Amino acid sequence: MSVKEKINEAINDAVSVCRDGNVGWVILNRPKQINAINDDIRTGVPQALRQFELDTDIRVIVIRGEGERGLCAGADIKERRGPENSLQVRKRMECSRWIEAIDTTTKPVIVAIHGYCMGGGMELALACDIRFASPDAVMALPETGLGLIPGGGGTQRLCRVVAPGQALDMLLSGDRLDAPKAKRIGLVTRVSESAESLLSEVADLAQKIAMKPPLATAYVKKAARASLELELKRGLDLELDLFALLAPTNDAREAALAFSERREPNFMGE
Repeated sequence: MSVKEKINEAINDAVSVCRDGNVGWVILNRPKQINAINDDIRTGVPQALRQFELDTDIRVIVIRGEGERGLCAGADIKERRGPENSLQVRKRMECSRWIEAIDTTTKPVIVAIHGYCMGGGMELALACDIRFASPDAVMALPETGLGLIPGGGGTQRLCRVVAPGQALDMLLSGDRLDAPKAKRIGLVTRVSESAESLLSEVADLAQKIAMKPPLATAYVKKAARASLELELKRGLDLELDLFALLAPTNDAREAALAFSERREPNFMGE
């Protein structure tokens, strides 16, 4: 997949980052392995997210995969590990809950899905705020066919993204979904016009969000995500608290002034 942005920093051998204005790109960079998840990805993605979270110039984060074949084919089955019992597996995986780094990222995270998005790659996508797919995308959680279940949040996040019946269908059958069906059930919210236009369309969406007041963007994400965990009354209280914090900000005043003056607003994040 050709890209316009210039990769300007390697986190490690499997993850790179790029800054494009107010948008930060996290790039899985194992194209020969369809970006299969290894320890470099498990450590590199959280490191890249932390870097962009602390960068006040970055307002939106995009995750994508390098290469023509897909975003991520799942765990790298070539990684060799010695025999482990259940306690050892639990301890190892507890120390590597890398996808959960997205949960602590206050900035919007968009994932660009092309080609294969399987297993752990699908779990990575489920943790993001917006899933934007190419028409050639193929998505699945096939773990039960391997005698396992998803171990990176798939069973928990999928039921929060699509209807429980649809989630159980995917989890039990392991069937692959194409982009149109994924959009119909709400697994992805946007599908690009073509495979070639995916990154440019994702970049346009990211820039659109990045132009909005960053505090309002962060707070609306916080409120919406909290709605999945809170009872309605507590969620409404949180929404009201966040609204009250935003009302007197300079960005809110600037939005009103720019509207009255019929000009583009200049938001400073304060």
